[in-house]
Amino acid sequence: MINRILAWLTDGAHWQGDDGITRRLVEHVGYSLTAVLIAALIAVPLGLYIGHTGRGRVFVVNIAGAARSVPSLGLLFLAILWLGPKLSGDIAFLVPAGLVLVVLAIPPILSGAYAGVEGVDPDARDAARGMGMRGTQVLRNVEFPCALPLIMSGIRSATLQVIATATIAAVVGLGGLGRFLIDGLAVRDTPQTASGAVLVAVLAMIVDLILALAQRYLVSRGLTGRYVTVPTFDAGDVSPPAPTLQHSA
Repeated sequence: MINRILAWLTDGAHWQGDDGITRRLVEHVGYSLTAVLIAALIAVPLGLYIGHTGRGRVFVVNIAGAARSVPSLGLLFLAILWLGPKLSGDIAFLVPAGLVLVVLAIPPILSGAYAGVEGVDPDARDAARGMGMRGTQVLRNVEFPCALPLIMSGIRSATLQVIATATIAAVVGLGGLGRFLIDGLAVRDTPQTASGAVLVAVLAMIVDLILALAQRYLVSRGLTGRYVTVPTFDAGDVSPPAPTLQHSA
């Protein structure tokens, strides 16, 4: 089976054309990154507000938790039934699919944002207020930088989930790497189906690696522990080394 998968993936004909791997890969990345970006624009400000003020925490957290338990495929069909008659063409399927992916991506980003702000050391907040910073300045200059590691972790988690779930777009006739799964199952082409799954997994790992590198350079070194410890010594300490005991045979 592995040899058949490798043969399918290395066949140049499968990388070309409107149904080729390159085209489907671009579509899949487009669906995923668009959904994560929209979710981040919604969830990060909301999470920062909840973490900073504590208002609406229980309500929003419960809603986010409920959204995680909703079956993506069922939500997709409900969204199509609701929005489909109001739209036309591919948009009638693209918008519902995008909505499902956004709903899927919001909870982990939201959780990372408010948990990151809530976890900020109270002494850091007090010091900022003692310097004359107002509430928004404390949030921007102290809480947000300290919360950034958890925010990035939430974005990474959401991105992995969205990339894996974006395959459902093919169920309603859209593109993406899910096309290889659906089309392969339809004609019982096992190498094509397995290759589609491999492509999704590899894409998820590559994107997560890119986000990990971005997190490494966006997050302050003081928050990640990435600093060099330089050994120091007391210049005035000239005491001889402690004697060692030797036992004679």
